Amino acid sequence: MKIQVRGHACVTKILLTTGLLVTLYAARAEDDLWRAITGGKPDLFVRYRFENVEDSQRPLLQDAYANTVRTALGYSTGLFHDIGAYAQFEDVRVLGDDDFNDGGQNGHTSRALVVDPQGTELQQANLRYRGIPKTQIWLGRQEIEHRQAPFHRFVGNVPWRQNWQSFDGLRITNDSLPALHVDYAFVWDVNRIFGEDNPLPDRAHFHLDGHLIDLTYRGLPGITLEPYAYLLAFDSQSLATRLLSTATYGVRAQGSYDVIPWAAKVLYTAEFAHQRDYGHDNPVAIDVNYYLVELGATKLINNPWLESVTLKGSYEVLGGDGTTAVGKATVGRAFQTPLATGHAFQGWADRFLTTPADGVRDLFGTLAVKVAGANLAFIYHDFRSDHDDYAYGGEWDVQLTRTFLDHYTAGIKYASYSADDDPLNRARNGLKSSGKQAFDLDKIWLWTELRF
Repeated sequence: MKIQVRGHACVTKILLTTGLLVTLYAARAEDDLWRAITGGKPDLFVRYRFENVEDSQRPLLQDAYANTVRTALGYSTGLFHDIGAYAQFEDVRVLGDDDFNDGGQNGHTSRALVVDPQGTELQQANLRYRGIPKTQIWLGRQEIEHRQAPFHRFVGNVPWRQNWQSFDGLRITNDSLPALHVDYAFVWDVNRIFGEDNPLPDRAHFHLDGHLIDLTYRGLPGITLEPYAYLLAFDSQSLATRLLSTATYGVRAQGSYDVIPWAAKVLYTAEFAHQRDYGHDNPVAIDVNYYLVELGATKLINNPWLESVTLKGSYEVLGGDGTTAVGKATVGRAFQTPLATGHAFQGWADRFLTTPADGVRDLFGTLAVKVAGANLAFIYHDFRSDHDDYAYGGEWDVQLTRTFLDHYTAGIKYASYSADDDPLNRARNGLKSSGKQAFDLDKIWLWTELRF
């Protein structure tokens, strides 16, 4: 009996000890989870902007005047068992009268276009996993950017607009191999800049099966190689959207060479991509190319007023084969980048957000100066068609920005597109075209923002 009692006592002690350990572990786990949730980091972005647009499609279009404020508030948790979460809400408000066409939501089609619709949205909501060495995984709604902002030639979050673009998908990055960064994403929905409540087809969302592949290799001296592939199969009843179902394969080489160490550098870039139709829903055979060559120089100046000067010449071509008939419709066959931050390319007036059917050749020069702590840029574009080689027009772009106390930025920006009177330009890019390259366009922006 004594042995039996001792056995019961031993079992009781074991159960009590096990229960205590489980309780302590659960308490510690709960404490770790609470610390992960409360020990995260909030972020805040607020931008007020005034935009004025004068479009020479008048008297059909009145000038646009847009006063808008973008507020984005997010929170990123710490990690719990290598898992974290991020959520961000975005709100766009119109101050005063909305004397502009916001792209289909406010119905003001008699005004020039300013795609900053009013509304509140869940901009991002995703989980991240860091349990695999040199690997990061995101699942859910997120912003995806390839290349440094805002130069997202193929995939970006469109940070110039007030309602930013985000993606619903799975993204994996890996740095296991020496000097190689691998970035892959599968996306099934694109939350576009036109707003969640836009009633027009495919304006609020792009539904697709999209594979976004971008590799970056920095193992060679003085040059970075970037092979990429974008396989986009759009699911839509709209013919215009189905035409965007394409496979794009390309490679970019970019680098710099120190002429005088720490003082002057030569800059160079070369890029080529090929685009073809992809998926069973695209009714048009597409076979077009993309080219980019850039050569420039930047010089650091040991002067408190004039800090640096950069001068660069660039030539970018988005190929086009003209138009073709699909049923009763006439559609274009040109190199398109539907997920890009398009505002950063082919002029800030945004006449070429959609590549015309005849393609575009953009010869442009850039002068960027950092003076008295401010960034000043001058750009001139000369636009011609790739197909039939006629003139679209030219554009001047000027921008001045200044950042204060790390968190505050103010800026002013002007874009002036002057259309050419070439008969082919007037005939093919007039009122019935999507881009309206045959019409002059002037835009001016004033803004201030804070970021924490």
